[in-house]
Amino acid sequence: AIPVGCFQQGNYLHRTFHTHNKVGQLRFQQANVLLLPSALAKDFEAFCRNNTAPLPLLYVSKTGEASSGPLAQNADIRTDISQYCVYEHGRMLKTVSSLKEYSNCLKDMVCFYLGCSFGFEGKLKEAGVPVRNVEQQKTSAYLSVLFASGNLSLPPGGHMRPVPTEMLDTAVEVTHLNPLAHGAPVHIGDPALLGIQDLSRPEYGDAVDPQPGDVPVFWACGVTSMEAVLSTKPALAFSHSPGCMFLTDLPDSSSPVGPSFRLSQHPLLYSLASKRAVHKIRELEKIVAEDPGNRGISAIVLQDELLLSCLALSHASSVAITTGFPTHYMHNPPDETDGPPGAVAMANMLLSLGKQVTMVSDRRGLQLNQDLIDEAVTSGVLSAPVPLVTFEDNGPDSAVRFLCHDGDISKPRYDHLVAIERSGRAADGNYYNMRGINIKHLVDPIDDLFVAAKEIPGISTTGIGDGGNELGMGKMKERVKSLMPKGDLIACDVPADYAITCGVSNWGGYAVACGLFLLQNCPSHQRYLKKGLGLNGTAPPEESQRWTSGLPSVDKEESFLSTLVRFGVRSGKTGNLAMEVDGLTFHPTHSELIARLLKVTHST
Repeated sequence: AIPVGCFQQGNYLHRTFHTHNKVGQLRFQQANVLLLPSALAKDFEAFCRNNTAPLPLLYVSKTGEASSGPLAQNADIRTDISQYCVYEHGRMLKTVSSLKEYSNCLKDMVCFYLGCSFGFEGKLKEAGVPVRNVEQQKTSAYLSVLFASGNLSLPPGGHMRPVPTEMLDTAVEVTHLNPLAHGAPVHIGDPALLGIQDLSRPEYGDAVDPQPGDVPVFWACGVTSMEAVLSTKPALAFSHSPGCMFLTDLPDSSSPVGPSFRLSQHPLLYSLASKRAVHKIRELEKIVAEDPGNRGISAIVLQDELLLSCLALSHASSVAITTGFPTHYMHNPPDETDGPPGAVAMANMLLSLGKQVTMVSDRRGLQLNQDLIDEAVTSGVLSAPVPLVTFEDNGPDSAVRFLCHDGDISKPRYDHLVAIERSGRAADGNYYNMRGINIKHLVDPIDDLFVAAKEIPGISTTGIGDGGNELGMGKMKERVKSLMPKGDLIACDVPADYAITCGVSNWGGYAVACGLFLLQNCPSHQRYLKKGLGLNGTAPPEESQRWTSGLPSVDKEESFLSTLVRFGVRSGKTGNLAMEVDGLTFHPTHSELIARLLKVTHST
């Protein structure tokens, strides 16, 4: 098969010749090609298998094999590409239209056929997604300095295509269907989160100009293979020339598809999760929004806040959690049994995922909370000790200095703040329990951290509550004011990015832990989280067991509630020193709800 011409036109790679039993202008899976000395083949193959998004292996030839095995009949890799790059000692020496003159050298070389992103551009256009790089007759590839995996430790490449915001889900769905062409995007949003500081200066090709309303979307890219040549500096190597790919007989394949969700605006960040994981997390949200105490919380529930919070926490590496609602101001301690169990449940799951966790306490409750953490570790409710800190207002920059190293907003100490059943500041500056009693004298100004986080790029926040007067519930304060008892007085004025409303706040903590577990076991999400790098197989048994042990359980929650009672912490609604939370006894109300959450989490 001798090619006459090969060119890009209207998103399709056309061949104007008869080859591989293909006649006329037909569209097929395309492949990037890299030929390396056999001595390097084993290492490069392992690198590809560890990083399937940028380097999806279609076929690895035998040493000296010019045909392409199962990819295409009657193929000859020496002539079936219109232009090749020739490398010597890591430098591109020239381009040639045939490798026949190198036939003797090729006898000790292995050819790697790798999936190519041009394979899905036609389908994007068919789905109505503008393909800006084709419209502008440009293509751009960037190297990320932040992500690499495998022994070669190469900076992986990424193609950027601007996509209109309203077409993001379509772009994800279309490209998900072809994992052999790099699959779904590996990043959507701010390029700086990939270590790419200037989109106008790609390492390969020309910058593609976005249109108003477009979002930068990055797909893994085969230029990673070219970086392999530059890095390892073999005496001789060959690749396809950019834009001149090998055409195969492969049909499209399929993989799980999932929607995208915007997590933050500054920096702009989206995340992906499979439809299955999303459905399950939405089931969890419905369960915890039940209202056995008849408090009327359904009026202030916002849909998908649990999902968005779990996605943001999944991306975080360092999380600070605060709780504490001193509603029983006449008792010592004044705290209630709602809040600490949910906080510890979230902390335990985050620890099992390898994240840093810090607990933030009022100074008046510092010793109590330290004792509770110690007891939770001793009893196995918490897998490891968690640092406990306090925050005080010592000046206008106190919150920023607490949240950021040296007060530098470009160096945040935490990625995410969580408040669960934490007394929230009302519009008049006071803090009220549900009875409208001011308890400001018992509360440190931890709200200031949530206010300051709004102006610090990279820190997101979650508030979990069950009445509207909790920190973070300011996101729905107008609903609380008009629909909840004493709402005008007690409504928290401080919003969180995500506000999870539950029948009992502890339930929100349990649901977050379960949601994180589901995302950890979601291949679509993990691929996106890892930028398509690293092994994509089943987690080792020890990791899977650690994640499972991070989940809440009836036994653990009963044990921790008994610890709270032993330390004199009372039920919020009744003030009873008993095994109850918000006037609801642990058995059967809380125990049965925990069991239902776990059933959804573990269901197939």
